[in-house]
Amino acid sequence: MGLQIGVLKEPVPERRVAILPEHIKAFNALGVSVCLESNAGLAAGYNDEAYIQAGAIVSERSYVIVSPIILCFNPIDPGEAALLPKGVVMIGMLKKQGEEDSLQALAQIGAIAFAMSAIPRTTRAQAMDVLSSMANIAGYKAVLLAATHLPRYFPMLTTAAGTISPAKVLIIGAGVAGLQAIATAKRLGAVVHAFDTRSSVKEQVMSLGGKFVEVEGASESAAAGGYAIEQSDEFKARQAQKIHEVAIQSDVIITTAQIPGRQAPLLIHEATIEAMKPGSVIVDLAASSGGNCAFTQQDQTVVHRGITIIGDSNLAGSLPQDASRLYGKNLLNFLKLLLKDGNLILNFEDDIVKATCVAYDGKVIG
Repeated sequence: MGLQIGVLKEPVPERRVAILPEHIKAFNALGVSVCLESNAGLAAGYNDEAYIQAGAIVSERSYVIVSPIILCFNPIDPGEAALLPKGVVMIGMLKKQGEEDSLQALAQIGAIAFAMSAIPRTTRAQAMDVLSSMANIAGYKAVLLAATHLPRYFPMLTTAAGTISPAKVLIIGAGVAGLQAIATAKRLGAVVHAFDTRSSVKEQVMSLGGKFVEVEGASESAAAGGYAIEQSDEFKARQAQKIHEVAIQSDVIITTAQIPGRQAPLLIHEATIEAMKPGSVIVDLAASSGGNCAFTQQDQTVVHRGITIIGDSNLAGSLPQDASRLYGKNLLNFLKLLLKDGNLILNFEDDIVKATCVAYDGKVIG
């Protein structure tokens, strides 16, 4: 077997792991062996024995960390970078806001680092698109989280004691997370409205049973890779008014709107929150980049005048087994670009390889 791929145990509270036992055979087929730190997959529901039976090696961190290729989810602690072998190839979610020190430490030891979060939104790269994999899970879990906090049913219920009307749900942002949230809320029986600045997603929203909230005059760009772009002040004013009108009639709002490299747009203002019905719930998936909602705080649940505001940009991590399953497959597909017959071949002419490389030749890139 050729190169050894090392998988480190993620720091608490992370429960995901880069590879599941079911991925081992496919990695071996690329001509590499897989070595995991003991208990790396335990929080995702897989013990060491499951990995050993699948053909992986399980060892201590000191052995795994010297592998020539290391797969991870979170950036490595800068203090551990010196333990890595010179020229190590590290692949993970390495381009995280607030984790710049880790990337700099990798560059200083001559590591070649690839950020899975920088995978371009192209047809060819779909099978490696980690952000979409995690967003899909987050959109699903956001609806379930809202349902557990809402003091009423989602579906319409008719009984001898009377009829309960269905909950009204507003989804802001009809990307991967938003579309999954629409589908999940509809399955639970809610009446769903969805807003997005991109008119191109209207058909997708309607195909899932949602009602598209339209605000005319939005700017769109094909070069944005499917993301929303910054809008004019005039459009923002019309947008704010329309969102306010729908939001104050809603029982649940799930916000997913983000602009790459910028602070998330503020879409649910204080006046809107204070006009909502007591007991209403907002789940803000853009919390880590400032949030779409006034009063949002990352990793916290805030109650303002009876409105529950949940700030959580890491809901995918709360379903670690399937999140790891998708992430492992994304990594496998990406490694097919870097490996040939067990040997590392770095082709920086490849648009995906070039876009994801964030440290090379002693420097941080991008």
